[in-house]
Amino acid sequence: MRTHRLWYSLLVLSLALMVIGSTNLNGQKTVEKDFKLELQLENRLFFNDGLYQGQARNHFSVALQPEFGLEWDEGRQSIVGNLFFRWDQQDSRRTHFDVRELYYQQVSDKWEWSVGLKKIFWGVTESAHLVDIINQTDQVEGFDGEQKLGQPMFHASIPSKRGTFDLFYLPYTPRRQFPGEAGRLRFPQEIAKNDVDVDSKLDSFYPSFAVRWSHYFGAVDVGVSNFYGIGREPLFKVGSAAEVTAFYPIINQTGLDLQVTSGPILWKLESIYRYAEEQDFAALAVGLEYTFGNIASSGLDIGILGEYLYDSRGALALSNLANDLFLGARFALNDTQGSELLAGAVIDLKGKGTFISAEGSRRFGDNWKISLESRIFSNIKQDQLAFFFREDSFVLLKVSRFF
Repeated sequence: MRTHRLWYSLLVLSLALMVIGSTNLNGQKTVEKDFKLELQLENRLFFNDGLYQGQARNHFSVALQPEFGLEWDEGRQSIVGNLFFRWDQQDSRRTHFDVRELYYQQVSDKWEWSVGLKKIFWGVTESAHLVDIINQTDQVEGFDGEQKLGQPMFHASIPSKRGTFDLFYLPYTPRRQFPGEAGRLRFPQEIAKNDVDVDSKLDSFYPSFAVRWSHYFGAVDVGVSNFYGIGREPLFKVGSAAEVTAFYPIINQTGLDLQVTSGPILWKLESIYRYAEEQDFAALAVGLEYTFGNIASSGLDIGILGEYLYDSRGALALSNLANDLFLGARFALNDTQGSELLAGAVIDLKGKGTFISAEGSRRFGDNWKISLESRIFSNIKQDQLAFFFREDSFVLLKVSRFF
Protein backbone atom coordinates (compact mmCIF):
# COMPACT_ATOMS: atom_id res chain seq x y z
CA MET A 1 0.00 0.00 0.00
CA ARG A 2 2.88 2.33 0.77
CA THR A 3 4.23 1.89 -2.77
CA HIS A 4 0.77 2.62 -4.18
CA ARG A 5 0.77 5.92 -2.30
CA LEU A 6 4.22 6.74 -3.65
CA TRP A 7 3.05 6.10 -7.21
CA TYR A 8 -0.08 8.18 -6.84
CA SER A 9 1.90 10.93 -5.09
CA LEU A 10 4.34 11.04 -8.01
CA LEU A 11 1.49 11.29 -10.51
CA VAL A 12 -0.25 14.06 -8.54
CA LEU A 13 3.06 15.90 -8.12
CA SER A 14 3.75 15.67 -11.85
CA LEU A 15 0.33 17.05 -12.77
CA ALA A 16 0.59 19.76 -10.10
CA LEU A 17 3.96 20.92 -11.41
CA MET A 18 2.56 21.06 -14.93
CA VAL A 19 -0.39 23.16 -13.76
CA ILE A 20 1.84 25.48 -11.69
CA GLY A 21 4.24 25.83 -14.59
CA SER A 22 1.45 26.58 -17.04
CA THR A 23 -0.08 29.24 -14.75
CA ASN A 24 3.26 31.04 -14.79
CA LEU A 25 3.31 31.21 -18.57
CA ASN A 26 1.40 34.50 -18.69
CA GLY A 27 4.23 36.21 -16.88
CA GLN A 28 6.82 35.09 -19.38
CA LYS A 29 8.00 37.33 -22.18
CA THR A 30 8.85 34.42 -24.44
CA VAL A 31 6.94 31.14 -24.50
CA GLU A 32 7.85 28.69 -27.21
CA LYS A 33 5.12 26.31 -28.25
CA ASP A 34 5.38 23.29 -30.51
CA PHE A 35 2.78 20.85 -31.78
CA LYS A 36 3.16 18.00 -34.26
CA LEU A 37 0.82 15.26 -35.39
CA GLU A 38 1.72 12.13 -37.32
CA LEU A 39 -0.90 9.98 -39.02
CA GLN A 40 0.27 6.49 -40.05
CA LEU A 41 -1.36 4.05 -42.45
CA GLU A 42 0.30 0.67 -42.12
CA ASN A 43 -0.11 -2.72 -43.75
CA ARG A 44 1.74 -5.87 -42.66
CA LEU A 45 1.63 -8.79 -45.07
CA PHE A 46 2.84 -12.16 -43.79
CA PHE A 47 4.32 -14.50 -46.37
CA ASN A 48 2.83 -17.69 -44.92
CA ASP A 49 -0.31 -18.85 -43.17
CA GLY A 50 -0.05 -18.74 -39.40
CA LEU A 51 0.81 -21.77 -37.29
CA TYR A 52 -2.17 -21.21 -35.00
CA GLN A 53 -5.91 -21.03 -35.56
CA GLY A 54 -7.39 -17.59 -36.13
CA GLN A 55 -4.24 -15.93 -37.45
CA ALA A 56 -4.61 -13.73 -40.52
CA ARG A 57 -2.00 -12.97 -43.19
CA ASN A 58 -2.91 -9.36 -43.88
CA HIS A 59 -2.97 -6.76 -41.08
CA PHE A 60 -4.04 -3.18 -41.78
CA SER A 61 -3.81 -0.56 -39.05
CA VAL A 62 -4.01 3.19 -38.43
CA ALA A 63 -1.96 5.09 -35.85
CA LEU A 64 -1.98 8.64 -34.48
CA GLN A 65 0.97 10.20 -32.65
CA PRO A 66 0.53 13.79 -31.40
CA GLU A 67 3.55 15.52 -29.83
CA PHE A 68 3.52 18.85 -28.04
CA GLY A 69 5.89 20.98 -26.04
CA LEU A 70 5.97 24.21 -24.05
CA GLU A 71 9.21 25.96 -23.11
CA TRP A 72 9.64 29.12 -21.05
CA ASP A 73 11.89 30.82 -18.51
CA GLU A 74 14.59 31.07 -21.22
CA GLY A 75 14.45 27.32 -21.74
CA ARG A 76 14.89 26.39 -18.08
CA GLN A 77 11.35 25.01 -17.71
CA SER A 78 9.36 22.87 -20.12
CA ILE A 79 6.46 20.47 -20.48
CA VAL A 80 6.72 17.69 -23.06
CA GLY A 81 4.00 15.33 -24.28
CA ASN A 82 4.01 12.42 -26.73
CA LEU A 83 0.89 10.26 -27.10
CA PHE A 84 0.33 7.16 -29.24
CA PHE A 85 -2.80 5.32 -30.42
CA ARG A 86 -3.15 2.43 -32.87
CA TRP A 87 -6.20 0.65 -34.26
CA ASP A 88 -5.50 -2.75 -35.82
CA GLN A 89 -7.89 -4.50 -38.20
CA GLN A 90 -7.13 -8.04 -37.05
CA ASP A 91 -5.59 -8.08 -33.59
CA SER A 92 -7.61 -6.43 -30.80
CA ARG A 93 -4.55 -6.62 -28.54
CA ARG A 94 -2.62 -4.44 -30.99
CA THR A 95 -5.32 -1.79 -30.75
CA HIS A 96 -3.89 0.22 -27.88
CA PHE A 97 -3.14 3.63 -26.42
CA ASP A 98 -0.04 4.73 -24.55
CA VAL A 99 1.33 7.94 -23.07
CA ARG A 100 4.87 7.72 -24.40
CA GLU A 101 5.92 10.93 -22.66
CA LEU A 102 4.24 13.51 -20.45
CA TYR A 103 6.61 15.24 -18.07
CA TYR A 104 7.71 18.52 -16.52
CA GLN A 105 11.42 19.39 -16.65
CA GLN A 106 13.52 22.07 -14.99
CA VAL A 107 17.11 22.86 -15.91
CA SER A 108 19.74 24.84 -14.00
CA ASP A 109 23.46 25.38 -14.36
CA LYS A 110 24.28 22.58 -11.90
CA TRP A 111 21.65 19.93 -12.60
CA GLU A 112 18.32 19.15 -14.21
CA TRP A 113 15.34 17.13 -13.06
CA SER A 114 12.05 15.92 -14.47
CA VAL A 115 8.96 14.09 -13.26
CA GLY A 116 6.28 12.26 -15.24
CA LEU A 117 6.31 9.66 -18.00
CA LYS A 118 9.46 9.57 -20.17
CA LYS A 119 11.42 7.46 -22.61
CA ILE A 120 15.11 6.89 -21.90
CA PHE A 121 17.47 5.15 -24.32
CA TRP A 122 20.89 3.69 -23.54
CA GLY A 123 23.11 1.77 -25.94
CA VAL A 124 25.45 1.91 -28.92
CA THR A 125 25.24 -1.41 -30.81
CA GLU A 126 22.93 -1.96 -33.77
CA SER A 127 21.67 -5.54 -33.44
CA ALA A 128 20.95 -5.62 -29.70
CA HIS A 129 20.35 -3.03 -26.98
CA LEU A 130 21.41 -4.95 -23.90
CA VAL A 131 21.85 -2.02 -21.51
CA ASP A 132 18.58 -0.30 -22.51
CA ILE A 133 16.40 -1.30 -19.55
CA ILE A 134 14.44 1.70 -18.25
CA ASN A 135 11.35 1.41 -20.50
CA GLN A 136 9.12 -1.57 -21.14
CA THR A 137 8.99 -2.92 -24.70
CA ASP A 138 5.84 -2.29 -26.73
CA GLN A 139 5.67 -5.89 -27.94
CA VAL A 140 2.63 -5.47 -30.20
CA GLU A 141 4.27 -2.57 -32.06
CA GLY A 142 7.34 -4.42 -33.23
CA PHE A 143 9.25 -7.66 -32.86
CA ASP A 144 12.68 -5.99 -32.65
CA GLY A 145 12.04 -4.28 -29.31
CA GLU A 146 12.72 -0.80 -30.68
CA GLN A 147 9.33 0.59 -29.64
CA LYS A 148 8.92 1.41 -25.94
CA LEU A 149 6.11 2.26 -23.53
CA GLY A 150 6.16 5.39 -21.41
CA GLN A 151 7.72 4.93 -17.96
CA PRO A 152 6.63 6.88 -14.85
CA MET A 153 9.72 8.25 -13.16
CA PHE A 154 11.57 10.88 -11.25
CA HIS A 155 14.81 11.59 -13.11
CA ALA A 156 17.70 13.76 -11.97
CA SER A 157 20.78 14.43 -14.10
CA ILE A 158 23.94 15.96 -12.60
CA PRO A 159 26.75 16.97 -14.99
CA SER A 160 30.29 17.45 -13.75
CA LYS A 161 33.88 17.45 -14.96
CA ARG A 162 34.04 13.78 -13.94
CA GLY A 163 31.04 12.81 -16.03
CA THR A 164 27.25 12.93 -15.90
CA PHE A 165 25.33 11.08 -13.18
CA ASP A 166 21.71 10.11 -13.92
CA LEU A 167 19.48 8.94 -11.06
CA PHE A 168 16.06 7.31 -11.56
CA TYR A 169 13.20 6.40 -9.25
CA LEU A 170 10.64 4.25 -11.08
CA PRO A 171 7.54 3.65 -8.93
CA TYR A 172 5.54 1.55 -11.39
CA THR A 173 6.37 -0.82 -14.25
CA PRO A 174 3.95 -1.17 -17.20
CA ARG A 175 3.46 -4.77 -18.30
CA ARG A 176 4.25 -5.95 -21.78
CA GLN A 177 1.26 -6.69 -24.03
CA PHE A 178 1.38 -9.75 -26.29
CA PRO A 179 -0.45 -10.42 -29.59
CA GLY A 180 -3.95 -11.85 -29.39
CA GLU A 181 -5.52 -14.86 -31.10
CA ALA A 182 -5.51 -13.25 -34.56
CA GLY A 183 -2.11 -11.67 -34.02
CA ARG A 184 1.18 -12.90 -35.38
CA LEU A 185 4.58 -13.38 -33.73
CA ARG A 186 2.92 -15.04 -30.74
CA PHE A 187 3.24 -18.21 -28.70
CA PRO A 188 0.92 -21.23 -29.16
CA GLN A 189 -1.42 -20.07 -26.40
CA GLU A 190 -2.59 -16.52 -25.90
CA ILE A 191 -0.77 -14.56 -23.23
CA ALA A 192 -2.48 -11.44 -21.90
CA LYS A 193 -0.36 -8.87 -20.11
CA ASN A 194 -2.15 -9.58 -16.81
CA ASP A 195 -1.40 -13.31 -17.19
CA VAL A 196 2.28 -12.62 -16.54
CA ASP A 197 2.76 -12.14 -12.80
CA VAL A 198 5.43 -10.12 -11.04
CA ASP A 199 7.61 -11.95 -8.53
CA SER A 200 6.45 -9.67 -5.70
CA LYS A 201 3.36 -9.10 -3.56
CA LEU A 202 3.51 -5.46 -4.67
CA ASP A 203 2.93 -6.54 -8.27
CA SER A 204 3.73 -3.80 -10.83
CA PHE A 205 4.07 -1.24 -8.03
CA TYR A 206 7.32 -2.76 -6.81
CA PRO A 207 9.71 0.24 -6.95
CA SER A 208 12.71 0.16 -9.26
CA PHE A 209 15.86 2.25 -9.12
CA ALA A 210 18.61 2.98 -11.63
CA VAL A 211 21.82 4.97 -11.79
CA ARG A 212 24.11 5.66 -14.73
CA TRP A 213 27.45 7.39 -15.09
CA SER A 214 28.49 8.54 -18.57
CA HIS A 215 31.57 10.41 -19.76
CA TYR A 216 33.89 10.86 -22.70
CA PHE A 217 37.67 10.77 -22.94
CA GLY A 218 38.68 12.17 -26.32
CA ALA A 219 37.36 9.66 -28.86
CA VAL A 220 35.97 7.32 -26.17
CA ASP A 221 32.37 7.49 -24.92
CA VAL A 222 31.56 5.26 -21.96
CA GLY A 223 28.54 4.53 -19.79
CA VAL A 224 28.22 2.38 -16.66
CA SER A 225 24.77 1.63 -15.25
CA ASN A 226 23.04 -0.35 -12.55
CA PHE A 227 19.35 -1.21 -12.33
CA TYR A 228 17.42 -2.85 -9.51
CA GLY A 229 13.73 -3.71 -9.65
CA ILE A 230 11.21 -5.45 -11.89
CA GLY A 231 12.84 -6.88 -14.99
CA ARG A 232 11.34 -5.49 -18.18
CA GLU A 233 11.83 -8.83 -19.94
CA PRO A 234 9.62 -11.72 -18.75
CA LEU A 235 11.32 -14.97 -17.86
CA PHE A 236 9.85 -17.63 -20.17
CA LYS A 237 9.67 -21.35 -19.49
CA VAL A 238 8.64 -23.90 -22.12
CA GLY A 239 7.02 -27.14 -20.92
CA SER A 240 7.17 -30.60 -22.44
CA ALA A 241 3.88 -30.04 -24.29
CA ALA A 242 5.13 -26.70 -25.72
CA GLU A 243 3.10 -24.73 -23.17
CA VAL A 244 4.71 -21.41 -22.31
CA THR A 245 4.65 -19.77 -18.89
CA ALA A 246 6.23 -16.48 -17.92
CA PHE A 247 6.71 -14.05 -15.04
CA TYR A 248 8.65 -10.88 -14.29
CA PRO A 249 11.52 -11.51 -11.87
CA ILE A 250 13.09 -8.97 -9.54
CA ILE A 251 16.55 -8.36 -10.98
CA ASN A 252 19.79 -6.55 -10.42
CA GLN A 253 21.55 -5.64 -13.67
CA THR A 254 24.92 -3.99 -14.20
CA GLY A 255 25.72 -2.71 -17.67
CA LEU A 256 28.57 -1.23 -19.67
CA ASP A 257 28.35 0.57 -23.03
CA LEU A 258 31.41 1.81 -24.87
CA GLN A 259 32.02 3.52 -28.22
CA VAL A 260 35.38 4.50 -29.66
CA THR A 261 35.64 6.72 -32.75
CA SER A 262 38.69 6.09 -34.92
CA GLY A 263 38.36 7.97 -38.20
CA PRO A 264 35.69 6.22 -40.29
CA ILE A 265 35.43 3.36 -37.77
CA LEU A 266 33.10 3.17 -34.77
CA TRP A 267 34.06 0.43 -32.29
CA LYS A 268 31.06 -0.55 -30.15
CA LEU A 269 30.46 -2.69 -27.07
CA GLU A 270 27.54 -3.42 -24.78
CA SER A 271 27.73 -5.90 -21.92
CA ILE A 272 25.46 -6.80 -19.00
CA TYR A 273 25.34 -9.12 -16.04
CA ARG A 274 21.82 -9.74 -14.75
CA TYR A 275 21.05 -11.52 -11.51
CA ALA A 276 17.67 -12.87 -10.43
CA GLU A 277 16.81 -15.57 -7.93
CA GLU A 278 15.51 -17.79 -10.72
CA GLN A 279 18.17 -17.03 -13.34
CA ASP A 280 21.42 -15.15 -13.70
CA PHE A 281 23.33 -14.65 -16.93
CA ALA A 282 25.79 -12.51 -18.85
CA ALA A 283 25.36 -11.09 -22.35
CA LEU A 284 27.64 -9.27 -24.77
CA ALA A 285 27.38 -7.40 -28.07
CA VAL A 286 30.62 -6.18 -29.62
CA GLY A 287 31.53 -5.01 -33.11
CA LEU A 288 32.24 -2.12 -35.43
CA GLU A 289 30.82 0.10 -38.15
CA TYR A 290 33.05 1.31 -40.99
CA THR A 291 31.66 4.15 -43.11
CA PHE A 292 32.66 4.89 -46.70
CA GLY A 293 31.73 8.56 -47.00
CA ASN A 294 30.59 10.50 -50.07
CA ILE A 295 31.33 7.70 -52.51
CA ALA A 296 32.37 9.01 -55.93
CA SER A 297 31.36 12.52 -54.76
CA SER A 298 27.72 11.42 -54.99
CA GLY A 299 26.78 12.17 -51.39
CA LEU A 300 26.20 8.46 -50.75
CA ASP A 301 27.48 7.07 -47.45
CA ILE A 302 27.72 3.31 -46.94
CA GLY A 303 28.35 1.87 -43.51
CA ILE A 304 29.42 -1.75 -43.10
CA LEU A 305 28.42 -3.31 -39.76
CA GLY A 306 29.64 -6.41 -38.02
CA GLU A 307 28.78 -7.50 -34.46
CA TYR A 308 29.18 -10.62 -32.35
CA LEU A 309 26.39 -11.46 -29.90
CA TYR A 310 26.57 -13.77 -26.90
CA ASP A 311 24.03 -14.71 -24.23
CA SER A 312 24.83 -17.33 -21.62
CA ARG A 313 21.15 -18.41 -21.48
CA GLY A 314 21.57 -20.08 -24.86
CA ALA A 315 18.29 -21.17 -26.44
CA LEU A 316 16.26 -19.58 -23.60
CA ALA A 317 17.34 -16.08 -24.61
CA LEU A 318 14.18 -14.21 -25.62
CA SER A 319 16.19 -12.18 -28.12
CA ASN A 320 17.33 -15.42 -29.80
CA LEU A 321 20.83 -13.87 -29.92
CA ALA A 322 22.80 -16.43 -27.91
CA ASN A 323 25.91 -17.09 -30.03
CA ASP A 324 25.39 -15.17 -33.23
CA LEU A 325 27.01 -12.96 -35.82
CA PHE A 326 25.33 -9.86 -37.20
CA LEU A 327 26.36 -8.56 -40.62
CA GLY A 328 24.72 -5.55 -42.18
CA ALA A 329 24.99 -2.39 -44.26
CA ARG A 330 23.62 1.12 -43.85
CA PHE A 331 22.97 3.33 -46.91
CA ALA A 332 22.35 7.08 -46.62
CA LEU A 333 21.89 9.19 -49.75
CA ASN A 334 22.12 12.45 -47.77
CA ASP A 335 19.50 13.95 -50.07
CA THR A 336 16.74 16.39 -49.22
CA GLN A 337 14.29 13.46 -48.97
CA GLY A 338 16.35 11.77 -46.25
CA SER A 339 16.51 8.46 -48.14
CA GLU A 340 18.10 5.69 -46.09
CA LEU A 341 18.23 1.91 -45.85
CA LEU A 342 19.51 -0.53 -43.23
CA ALA A 343 19.72 -4.24 -44.01
CA GLY A 344 21.35 -7.10 -42.18
CA ALA A 345 21.20 -10.67 -40.95
CA VAL A 346 21.77 -12.33 -37.59
CA ILE A 347 23.34 -15.74 -38.19
CA ASP A 348 23.44 -18.40 -35.47
CA LEU A 349 26.99 -19.75 -35.39
CA LYS A 350 25.74 -23.23 -34.45
CA GLY A 351 23.43 -23.40 -37.47
CA LYS A 352 20.21 -22.91 -35.53
CA GLY A 353 18.72 -20.29 -37.82
CA THR A 354 19.06 -16.91 -39.49
CA PHE A 355 17.08 -13.74 -38.87
CA ILE A 356 17.08 -11.28 -41.79
CA SER A 357 15.86 -7.70 -41.51
CA ALA A 358 15.63 -4.61 -43.71
CA GLU A 359 14.14 -1.18 -43.17
CA GLY A 360 14.19 1.91 -45.33
CA SER A 361 12.42 5.25 -45.59
CA ARG A 362 12.12 8.31 -47.83
CA ARG A 363 10.27 11.61 -47.50
CA PHE A 364 8.02 13.02 -50.21
CA GLY A 365 7.41 16.72 -50.23
CA ASP A 366 7.23 18.48 -46.89
CA ASN A 367 4.62 16.33 -45.17
CA TRP A 368 4.81 12.74 -46.42
CA LYS A 369 7.07 9.80 -45.63
CA ILE A 370 7.03 6.22 -46.85
CA SER A 371 8.70 3.38 -44.94
CA LEU A 372 9.32 -0.23 -45.86
CA GLU A 373 10.31 -2.95 -43.41
CA SER A 374 10.81 -6.70 -43.63
CA ARG A 375 11.60 -9.45 -41.11
CA ILE A 376 12.42 -12.98 -42.27
CA PHE A 377 12.93 -16.14 -40.18
CA SER A 378 14.99 -18.81 -41.89
CA ASN A 379 15.81 -22.37 -40.78
CA ILE A 380 14.89 -21.80 -37.11
CA LYS A 381 15.51 -24.92 -35.01
CA GLN A 382 13.04 -26.39 -32.53
CA ASP A 383 15.05 -25.60 -29.39
CA GLN A 384 14.89 -21.83 -30.09
CA LEU A 385 12.12 -19.60 -28.69
CA ALA A 386 11.83 -18.07 -32.17
CA PHE A 387 10.68 -21.50 -33.43
CA PHE A 388 7.15 -20.43 -32.43
CA PHE A 389 7.40 -17.56 -34.98
CA ARG A 390 8.99 -19.54 -37.84
CA GLU A 391 6.05 -18.90 -40.21
CA ASP A 392 5.76 -15.19 -39.34
CA SER A 393 8.11 -13.61 -41.90
CA PHE A 394 6.51 -10.40 -43.16
CA VAL A 395 6.87 -7.19 -45.12
CA LEU A 396 5.45 -3.91 -43.83
CA LEU A 397 4.52 -0.77 -45.76
CA LYS A 398 3.85 2.43 -43.86
CA VAL A 399 2.77 5.84 -45.16
CA SER A 400 3.01 8.78 -42.75
CA ARG A 401 1.42 12.20 -43.03
CA PHE A 402 2.80 14.99 -40.81
CA PHE A 403 0.72 17.98 -39.73
